[in-house]
Order: sequence, then C-alpha cells, then structure tokens
Amino acid sequence: MWELLKPLLSPILGKVLDKIPDTNKREEARQQLARELMQAVSQADSQQVEINKLEAQNPKLFVSGWRPYIGWICGTAIAWVFLLQPVLVWILAICEPTLKLPQIQTESLLELVFAMLGLSGLRSYEKMKGVASK
Repeated sequence: MWELLKPLLSPILGKVLDKIPDTNKREEARQQLARELMQAVSQADSQQVEINKLEAQNPKLFVSGWRPYIGWICGTAIAWVFLLQPVLVWILAICEPTLKLPQIQTESLLELVFAMLGLSGLRSYEKMKGVASK
C-alpha cells in the first residue's frame, strides 16, 4: 500500500523530512513515517470491514442492500450498453428505423464500475503480495 501512497505523499513529506540534517536519522524518520501511515491505513481498512459487516447483517434492506443494489444497477446498465442495446438497434433498424433507443452515459457508469472493481483488485493484489490480512 505504501507504494501506492508514496507518489502522492512524497512531495509533501519530502520537504519536511529533508530538513533533517543527518541522513541516517532522515531515513529512519522516513521509514517510521511509512510504518505509521501503513498502520493508520490498515486500521482504517479494518474499521471499514467491521462497518461493512454490520451493514450486511442489518435486517433492513435499505441499510444492508445498497451495495448489491449498486452492483446490480451497474451490471444491468453494462448489459444494456454492450449487449442489449446494440442488438435492439439492429432489430429496430430493420423493423422501425425512426425509433431511437435511450443512450446511457457510459463514462460515469464505467468510472463507478472500475472504482468498485478496482478496490477488489487492490485487495487481491495485497493478498498476493502477502501484505493484507485475511
């Protein structure tokens, strides 16, 4: 995870850490800071996992069902854009050429899907590297 945060934080933290005159102490401070950041990120991830568990166990569909709902909406929209709509456009071009089907803005949709899947991909990457806990 530090490798992902490093490009974002290095310009900011580098200015502060570069003020330490001793190179050994500067490197120790850099490593200590990296450890503390990783611990903070890991703790936040653990807390989010616990929140997710509580949400999933909630008997109210409004609380427990929002994540699957977003997944189903995205999956349905992708099926429409890439499968159903092209076939229907072809059929309508033959049967009723003046009828137009609605268009979905795929940029926003794909951003959401990639964000959802990207988080899963990052988690899998962490597990493969042995960084993530079970």
